[in-house]
Amino acid sequence: MPLSWNEIKSRAIAFSNEWKDEVSEDAEAKTFWDDFFHVFGISRRRVATFEQQVKKLDAKTGFIDLLWKGVILIEHKSRGKDLDKAFTQAKDYFPGLKEQELPRYILVSDFGRFRLYDLDGNTHKEFTLADFINHVHLFGFIAGYQKRLFKEQDPVNIEAALLMGKLHDKLKNIGFDGHQLELYLVRLLFCLFADDTSIFEKGIFQEYIELRTNEDGSDLAAHIGELFQVLNTPDQKRFKNLDEALMAFPYVNGKLFEEHLSLAHFDSEMRRILLDCCLLDWGKISPAIFGSLFQSVMDDKARRNLGAHYTSEKNILKLIKPLFLDDLRNEFEKIRRDKNKLKRFHERISRLRFLDPACGCGNFLIIAYRELRLLELDIIKALLEGQQVTSINDYFLVDVDQFYGIEYEEFPSQIAQVAMWLMDHQMNEHASLYFGEYYKRIPLKKSATIIHGNALRTDWHGILKLNSSANILKKYHFILGNPPFLGKQYQNKEQKEDMVMVFQDVKSAGALDYVSAWYIRAAQYLKNYGSVEEKELPKTRIAFVSTNSITQGEQVAILWGELFNSYKVKIHFCHRTFKWGNEARGNAAVHVVIIGFSNFDISEKLIYAYDDIKGEPHEIKAKNINPYLVEGKDEYVVRRKQTISNVTELIKGNQPTDNGYYLFTTQEKESFLKVEPGAQKWFRRFIGSSEFINNTERWCLWLKGITPNELKHLPKVYERIQKVRAYRLESQKAATVKKADTPSLFDEIRHTDKTYMVIPEVSSERRKYLPMGFVDKNVISSNKNYMLPNATLYQFGILNSIMHNLWTHSVSGRLKSDIQYSNGIVYNNYPWPDNPTDKQRESIEKAAQGILDARASFPESSLADLYDPNTMPPSLVKAHQVLDRAVDLCYRSQPFPYETKRIEFLFELYDRYTSGLFVKQKKSKK
Repeated sequence: MPLSWNEIKSRAIAFSNEWKDEVSEDAEAKTFWDDFFHVFGISRRRVATFEQQVKKLDAKTGFIDLLWKGVILIEHKSRGKDLDKAFTQAKDYFPGLKEQELPRYILVSDFGRFRLYDLDGNTHKEFTLADFINHVHLFGFIAGYQKRLFKEQDPVNIEAALLMGKLHDKLKNIGFDGHQLELYLVRLLFCLFADDTSIFEKGIFQEYIELRTNEDGSDLAAHIGELFQVLNTPDQKRFKNLDEALMAFPYVNGKLFEEHLSLAHFDSEMRRILLDCCLLDWGKISPAIFGSLFQSVMDDKARRNLGAHYTSEKNILKLIKPLFLDDLRNEFEKIRRDKNKLKRFHERISRLRFLDPACGCGNFLIIAYRELRLLELDIIKALLEGQQVTSINDYFLVDVDQFYGIEYEEFPSQIAQVAMWLMDHQMNEHASLYFGEYYKRIPLKKSATIIHGNALRTDWHGILKLNSSANILKKYHFILGNPPFLGKQYQNKEQKEDMVMVFQDVKSAGALDYVSAWYIRAAQYLKNYGSVEEKELPKTRIAFVSTNSITQGEQVAILWGELFNSYKVKIHFCHRTFKWGNEARGNAAVHVVIIGFSNFDISEKLIYAYDDIKGEPHEIKAKNINPYLVEGKDEYVVRRKQTISNVTELIKGNQPTDNGYYLFTTQEKESFLKVEPGAQKWFRRFIGSSEFINNTERWCLWLKGITPNELKHLPKVYERIQKVRAYRLESQKAATVKKADTPSLFDEIRHTDKTYMVIPEVSSERRKYLPMGFVDKNVISSNKNYMLPNATLYQFGILNSIMHNLWTHSVSGRLKSDIQYSNGIVYNNYPWPDNPTDKQRESIEKAAQGILDARASFPESSLADLYDPNTMPPSLVKAHQVLDRAVDLCYRSQPFPYETKRIEFLFELYDRYTSGLFVKQKKSKK
């Protein structure tokens, strides 16, 4: 256990007085540094080595005066010598050290002057021996006090995970696998962390392996097995003749070491890997990050992209802060001067309970716990301000047993349990550093409750009964997390059964993402327990990270219709679509939303909107938030067969259902015509979304109107008709089988032989404007496009406007992250301008023609080129801006300050149109 700061300072004064005279001999120098380490309660012999031999960059042999591997290198000189040269000499030793042996600190000294370099912080401090007392805090890392900075991409996190991965592979290869291997590694993780963070006496785990086990690793497993047993045995129950090296380890408890495991087997290489793990500074590793990394090394595919699979703390805080932390922090600031209110507030936060029903390695619980402990520390500082503190042990009330989790995989659930203890200890270190008195909770008396199971089939409330204080635990106050995202096409059989069980009779629920089931289970919890009264404690609130698909397209009406109508859910805050994950190389681009909700209303709601999905949000206050995550009523668009604005019907393109027999590239068409030139008149240009956007050539056999006599003279065409017929007959769909009766025709024909406008079904979400345009009547459009026959310039202008594009981005579905346009959801629900004047129409038509003219000036460029955000010509940008202003004036005279306001306006208009008010107004005008 580290010494108190008062004791350290007392020893520092004695050290300065004792060594004020000049050090004259090497023997005295060694005693000097032994005494220096003694100031901090550390045996130098245990952690650091004199005259460590290394090979320098010039291949010459050097001797480091004193080295504590991975921590500090000390280089001393005679009184009055140049400390700059001493520092240069110290750095010259670095090439001869292994990466894990490189120190964080360099101390150079002439025994009268000291200069300490912090290599991580890129700082240094210089002082004299007489002034040591005033700088002793700089060496807190020796005593076990250290303010740690955790970097999300700190190489030590990944290096530690990779080393543990190597050990995992070695153990698995000898047949030590499954549950036993996973628990074994979790225990080793705890020991490594404990060895560097003063849970154990500094370095004793590493020392035990180095000194008590054979280099060939033959007895290592037995020693580790005995150590695990000792860690699970209270001091008073240990054997009286137990090896003193084992007796030095504390009793841990917490059930971590309770289960009996079979002995593994180590060899020399495995022993070396474990010792390499020991050399890392595990105190620098963030439990919130390492858990996910640790889990990913167990998977070969994930390991190849290590670092891409953890959730950044910054993104976790985006959920935690508006869910509970901001409110608690604001309340603290209001009452921090009133100690009576502070005491009640402190007691209240110690009774809050948190559940993550898809906790993984515990990231959300860990960060939530850390933030609650940091708030508690501020409370205690305010309560004890101006007081003499004798013991801090009784002041801390917040503990890990306030946190609960459910995780489907066993290994992550074990990591989450341990990671919560590790974060607890880091917070205890943080408190120790501030108050100058060591504070720890060993043996472990309390733990987070992490359940291994299927959260959708687990009684969430029943987990509270597993706690010893179940008689007073009435509910969770905050439910949070990042449930799994799985579109309907990616769900396995068990997951589809989960969806059926959760949604029961909800129509079309099979179209929903897997994450939506957590919303229903959470809403059910709110309905049953959320409003249970607890003195001074809040009603239950919930926030989930989710795929943005649940706020787009057909999923909105299905999911939010159920949440609004059956469970009276109200959205309290949201983050609109942004990029989730971290800055690691290879990190998958996942576009998500965060939605905070409950079954009661609040007066002020918050929308966090992103101008750049990779950037920072701006906060918008709202009276109400709709399921598209903009201000508006609790309503949603439903799939419609007719438009709400009485405009021309938008129809889907032509579907061949031909297994590709009627479709040709230009080269395939030319080859076909060489064999059967008579088929020339039956070929038409054929465009899907990709061909239209990228201006690529494709062709189809369009046999509408061909006579039997003509077919007799086209044997190759006839052969293809036969293949199409056979293909359709094999279909599982009755309608497709029926179409085998007319095999020469496309399955679905909607072509009108009139010029039409094309809107591609799928388009990149990167584009500000959907690429759409006019197409000649002889071109056949596939079912991957929508067609507007006889479209006018006015219609082209409205549909090309920013208003329609923002509506599309808000309500359309997604194919991956791409826009998936539809007539039933997007077009038929779009609120067109209400009775524009002739002048307004003419203005739009003129601006629409300006867009066509701007495009025409780049005849070699495809729509993909023209509408790429990086290559869009300035003339086309300007033309769209002119059109946008013209269309805006058809909706209202005042400009829209930003995009969110446009969406809010369109939803207000949608509400008018669909409520019948618009129809009544038009009738009254007539």
